[in-house]
Amino acid sequence: MHKTVVINVVGLTQRLIGKHTPFIKSFLEAGKATTIHPVLPAVTCSAQSTYLTGKWPSEHGIVGNGWYFKDECEIKFWRQSNKLVDSEKIWDSLKKDDENFTCANHFWWYNMYSTVDYSLTPRPNYLADGRKIPDFYSHPAGLRDTLKKELGDFPLFQFWGPKTSIKSSKWIADAAIKTDELHDPTLTLIYLPHLDYNLQRHGLNFDIISKDLEEIDMEVQRLVEYYDAKETNIVLLSEYGITDVSHPIHLNRELRKSGYLNIRKERGLELLDAGASRAFAVADHQIAHVYLNDTSLKADVKELLKQVKGVEKVLSDDEIVAANLKHDRCGDIVVIANKKSWFTYYFWLDDAVAPDYARMVDIHKKPGYDPVEMLTDPNDKLVMLKVIWKLLKKKLGFRTVLDIIPIDATLVKGSHGRVPEDKEDFPILISNQKNLIPTETVLATDVFDILGKHVRG
Repeated sequence: MHKTVVINVVGLTQRLIGKHTPFIKSFLEAGKATTIHPVLPAVTCSAQSTYLTGKWPSEHGIVGNGWYFKDECEIKFWRQSNKLVDSEKIWDSLKKDDENFTCANHFWWYNMYSTVDYSLTPRPNYLADGRKIPDFYSHPAGLRDTLKKELGDFPLFQFWGPKTSIKSSKWIADAAIKTDELHDPTLTLIYLPHLDYNLQRHGLNFDIISKDLEEIDMEVQRLVEYYDAKETNIVLLSEYGITDVSHPIHLNRELRKSGYLNIRKERGLELLDAGASRAFAVADHQIAHVYLNDTSLKADVKELLKQVKGVEKVLSDDEIVAANLKHDRCGDIVVIANKKSWFTYYFWLDDAVAPDYARMVDIHKKPGYDPVEMLTDPNDKLVMLKVIWKLLKKKLGFRTVLDIIPIDATLVKGSHGRVPEDKEDFPILISNQKNLIPTETVLATDVFDILGKHVRG
């Protein structure tokens, strides 16, 4: 088997490769590239699971970054156990061919309790006094201690939230190199999320994102030069392309106005009560799963959703089957936004009674994806002073919350999840092994075999 590294440059597309990414451009010109027809939904967990299993969401079960757990009557996002992925993974397939094969997985999702030999994934410590301490989980456990000693703490607050920066991607790249020096795995998977941030904040505004492109280009260069010196097969790929949006859609508000969605009040604030609702939406970028606790309402709810401004498609039954999403975790109805729109999780009708987590970075409490977590109120000139004051209070032992996230979905300028019209916005796959890359656009499920061929040689 041949040593291989797969560098996942989140959000990378042909449209972004150019004067601000000179190294990636030179790597493409020296190798060969193809575009990937994205999986639906084109979101992190679904795309990665499709690449790593060669199966559709209808088979591997990862229908989004989160879904409604029907047995618990709860919406949960960003779960971590690899046992949620129902299909065989690429490392298990390759291990069958060669018992000496090893794999390192650096921050690709569903990385906990998998059968890879070396793994790293974000895992903060939630302390009893309410503090969240940056940390990560590793297998074997001692790898965490080694990397913390060498690299310091994983910069969790630069990985997600208003302070996101190149620091998190740089730390992951450093960790991958250090793990390789220690263990020399056959296959290494590396996740570099940096472009995801400002592309969602600002869309394809090159006046702003040029700096992000230059920063990620330098990290890719560093990794490629390291692995190239070890005669490694090198693959750069992405999961989706991010395109400009200007119209947030509040599906849960529409369902609530029509009497389908229930809320409960606690301390004067509203919470979505999924188990008691007849219909509710789990928003995930430009895709939403709508679950029905009363399936007799399907036709009525579907007709309602078709009338919502910004909705492009409303799928059910055979349409969900055709989209390769038919799975018990999938919504009874799947809604797709048009190219300029995306879905919020918002369910309240008055910001004064919005839940406390709405103004915080809290990816586990929110019943849907919230990209506004990467932003602060641009009109609040004192926001950083407020953050410093709140952090100081935490350090002094006082209970406080970082309620600095605005409730203004119009601030988001980029999104993904649907299949873009232009192949310039498709995810891309580039390799230094020209003979292993097809000329035509490949399906997301084909990536599994392409990566396997790189390892098998």
